[in-house]
Amino acid sequence: MTARAVMVLGCTSGAGKSWLATALCRWYADRGLRVAPFKAQNMSNHARVVALAGERSDAVGEIGSAQYFQALAARAAPQVRMNPVLLKPETDTRSQVVVMGRAQPRLASMPWRERSRLLWRPAAAALASLRKDFDLIVIEGAGSPAEINLASSDYVNTRTALASEAACLLVADIDRGGAFAHLYGTHALMDERIRAQVRGFVLNKFRGDAELLAPAPQRLHEMTGVPTVAVLPMLRDHGLPEEDEVPRADDARAGPRVVVLCGPHASNLDEFEPLRPVVSLSFSRDPVELASADWLILPGSKHTRADLAWLRTRGLDAAVHAHVAAGRPLLAVCGGMQLIGQRVEDPLGLEGGIGGSDTGLGLLPLSTRFAAAKRLARTRHRFASLDGPWAALSGLEVEGYEIRQGRSESLSPALRVALPGQPSTSPSTSTASSPHRPDAAAAPLGWQHGPVLAVYLHGLFENPAVVHALFGAGARPLEAVFDALAGQVEAGFEPGFLMRLLEQR
Repeated sequence: MTARAVMVLGCTSGAGKSWLATALCRWYADRGLRVAPFKAQNMSNHARVVALAGERSDAVGEIGSAQYFQALAARAAPQVRMNPVLLKPETDTRSQVVVMGRAQPRLASMPWRERSRLLWRPAAAALASLRKDFDLIVIEGAGSPAEINLASSDYVNTRTALASEAACLLVADIDRGGAFAHLYGTHALMDERIRAQVRGFVLNKFRGDAELLAPAPQRLHEMTGVPTVAVLPMLRDHGLPEEDEVPRADDARAGPRVVVLCGPHASNLDEFEPLRPVVSLSFSRDPVELASADWLILPGSKHTRADLAWLRTRGLDAAVHAHVAAGRPLLAVCGGMQLIGQRVEDPLGLEGGIGGSDTGLGLLPLSTRFAAAKRLARTRHRFASLDGPWAALSGLEVEGYEIRQGRSESLSPALRVALPGQPSTSPSTSTASSPHRPDAAAAPLGWQHGPVLAVYLHGLFENPAVVHALFGAGARPLEAVFDALAGQVEAGFEPGFLMRLLEQR
């Protein structure tokens, strides 16, 4: 049998498609269905390393973080078929194109419409393959299906909806205002074939008196023939990371002030979400806020050299140096580690300018060199003996992932290796992990010097033991997050509607 499909479309970006799709994955999985998420194309620098479909067991690729978490919510092993195309922005006009988990450089310079025609082929094949292996596909759309300037090349919404024969939900963010106009206008402008597949409107991020909604849902039903089937509340602490935006701050929360310095090309910001319940977490470019940080984090970067130049132009390099000089902890992850070293070399011009070389911030005696080969891996490692603010991590085993173009080497034998490249022999418990290949990761993955800890391993704070060791408290388990989201869906939709949705073709 071919799997049924439910598709979550949005009137705008940020309407709530990702979290609703995640909630539906868990809700339907709780009913005994084999559920898989799908998004034909994601545009985000928040990515995860997952298994490649149909290849050797240790082969891995990249997908967007949203589909990674949706797969976990569905109790399915995350894999590249669930997000066959991932665009990772490098500048305002250029993105790295990842197809079925692997970067395809030749596609980056191709015109949008021509490229879309090519990308639909692997996306359609991935969707068809998933439909053979699962009972239900929960599909997330992208942006809005009413972008009439892009309608001829919209395979993420229109072609996917048609190919999957999905029962579609259209979501609007009522907190922004104009939700009923958004729903009406989007419904009117979308492809008429998809309009026929829309089974219900969803009002998301509602707060206030529900009685004030009338008579708008009824009038909208009369004008469009589509009922409003759910009113979902404003969820400020739902526990999921943002799909591709800079996350909001938690200024009012008690605990140490942890500030993530977000450059223009900051990536994988979602990995810091587990800190939110236990610290005051913010994502900032404000020198005043950086100066008040108890802990400072330099995250990954999709364009290390450009972010390094941006830091200096803004004078934020001085704020980073002042933080370290005061003895306060600094964590630098991946691209963040590269830019605090002595130099960054880019002989192939992967980040622009053939033979480019930049002087880093000089906080660690490290040299980074970019190479054509991209390293993707999920592994376990054990911290060496550390001191100062990082002493609590000594000997701790952690699981994480690597997504990087560069390789860094110490320029001083006195520099302390914090994270040896050889992982422990314990097998990983992650559903998306792959066996370690010693020859590929023998070099150190992290170093410490005083208050500075620099690592290539993403996902440290997704290890509860790390959060507890550093901050004395545990993060909210993901299973609890998924169950709570399913509970919101159960309470917000009309009784019986979601199961009836599967009966409609």
